[in-house]
Amino acid sequence: MTTTDEAKPTDTADTTSPTDTAGAAWREQDESRRRLEAWRASKRVLWRLPTEFSMGERLVALATDAGAVHNLGERGDVYGDGVVEALEDRVAALLGFPAAAFFPTGTMAQQVALRCWAGRTGNHTVALQPLAHPEIHERGALGLVSGLRTVHPTRAPRLPTAEEIRDLEEPFGTLMLELPLREAGFLLPSWQELVDTVEAARERDAVVHLDGARLWECTTHFGRGLDEIARLADSVYVSFYKSLGGLSGAVLAGPGSLVDEARVWRHRYGGQLFQQYPAALSALVGLERELPRLPSYVAHARTVAGALADGMRAASEIGWFRVHPGIPHTHQFQVWLPYEPDELNEASLRQAERTGTALFRRWFAPEPGGPPRVSVTEVTVAAEGLEWTAGDVRAALAEFIRFLAPVADAGGHTVD
Repeated sequence: MTTTDEAKPTDTADTTSPTDTAGAAWREQDESRRRLEAWRASKRVLWRLPTEFSMGERLVALATDAGAVHNLGERGDVYGDGVVEALEDRVAALLGFPAAAFFPTGTMAQQVALRCWAGRTGNHTVALQPLAHPEIHERGALGLVSGLRTVHPTRAPRLPTAEEIRDLEEPFGTLMLELPLREAGFLLPSWQELVDTVEAARERDAVVHLDGARLWECTTHFGRGLDEIARLADSVYVSFYKSLGGLSGAVLAGPGSLVDEARVWRHRYGGQLFQQYPAALSALVGLERELPRLPSYVAHARTVAGALADGMRAASEIGWFRVHPGIPHTHQFQVWLPYEPDELNEASLRQAERTGTALFRRWFAPEPGGPPRVSVTEVTVAAEGLEWTAGDVRAALAEFIRFLAPVADAGGHTVD
């Protein structure tokens, strides 16, 4: 599924004319502006995207909050010292590892980690789920940039099982597990399934790396602390802008010798930035303020998902629907409906523009080969959504369906 923040490239030959391409680009820009204006103006939302705030608003918020997490009288960091080191130490302690290194992007952090493990194991093959981030959103960088090769223990839309790891026909040096698996619906295995899968990789003399971009919100589902989850693996990458509201950046945590080597490769990959204190400060603010709130978001996501399912069952106009997973594993989940994306996007925007309630954001068609006339959206529940009762969710859904009916009859066109 192509998402709002990560546009997926395609290998399909493009036969459209330059005029058609330019026209489509202008229409998409207009739609993007319309969406952003509608979302910013909405008074009732389940969550806010960072892009809904102006640069000035974000800078003011950071200046207001940062003094509570770090001494702003210090000079800014230079090539990773100061506040960046403080952030690295904080995350290493949270995850139970001896060392951690800050990276400007998670893509870079993860490629470096997998490259380092390949050199240490002598095997450049990485076993991972085909829906994992490197396979969907990184334009083949593992192979093209880092010289790695990937194999898939399973094609089912979930993480591989221990049996599938044991049955994989060829050797691999690293098993990468994305927790949660976003493209499959932010899915997590049970704790015992995760333990068994890691043990199966160890039996094959492989190391285990966690893509923990959204690891922060996994503790509720597993019933374990962050350090106990992370220490199952040999290394972990975590992100700061997804669930914690940071400006950007990621950390790779692991053994000291691995992190030392990763710092060398970070420099080679162009990630040794002169100053990064705004990103580091925003990450520290997120760890202080958002991290303790995530369990409440996860708990309330279950209320929201249940209310959506109840409302759709009661709506004869909908027919088929899917809330997936039925009980969310994190504070994010998917909703599937039997309409075209244009129809659902138009209904969502009309609801936001005319009522000030943004229940859903963007809808997308499934991957090529998926069922026709079916669309999916991702729902996030954050601080803004905690005030919604189950009744509020059902009422907003009924309102959305009223906007959807005329749009669907018009084939997604903007008519009244």
